[in-house]
Amino acid sequence: MSKAAAPASSALNRFCAQVRVRATRMALIELRDAAAAADVVQDSLLKLVSHYHDRPEHEWPPLFYSILRNRITDVHRRRKMEKIFDFFFSSEEDDEAPPSWESIADTALGPEAELANAQLAGRIADALSALSPRQREAFLLREMEGLSIVDTAAAMKVSEGSVKTHHMRALTRLRELLEADHPAKV
Repeated sequence: MSKAAAPASSALNRFCAQVRVRATRMALIELRDAAAAADVVQDSLLKLVSHYHDRPEHEWPPLFYSILRNRITDVHRRRKMEKIFDFFFSSEEDDEAPPSWESIADTALGPEAELANAQLAGRIADALSALSPRQREAFLLREMEGLSIVDTAAAMKVSEGSVKTHHMRALTRLRELLEADHPAKV
């Protein structure tokens, strides 16, 4: 390995370590299955490292989130096909357990705070699930990942104006959903 490749490799390793937890949370919200979320993130990181390691560091976030979005879409398509085949060829229906949103909550606090965090995480996850897929993706990339409008547009493969529209609609809808859950007291 050349001397120039070693710093790039360590920078890519740092990027992967930093993005893994947040990407897993994002995939968990989309897929509602912890194992599938972990697999999708692992596959996305592997593709980034194997195919795009030579790209400049500032290109990694939009590339990674674009790969992640494609992998999540693949899982949704696969699940849809499995449901169709199960409908026609299976007599038993498999009910999947809902995801454990407690894994998102902060557990370093006391039991009451843990319960409140778990409930809040569940309400937020439910509100995020109520968004359209594009609104949810724009919101998560902008707010949770801190990507710029330009990088979010590249990751989503849409125009910057579309990112702004989806993001604003997501914020408006989330505000409505969460205020309906807990209206502000005057």
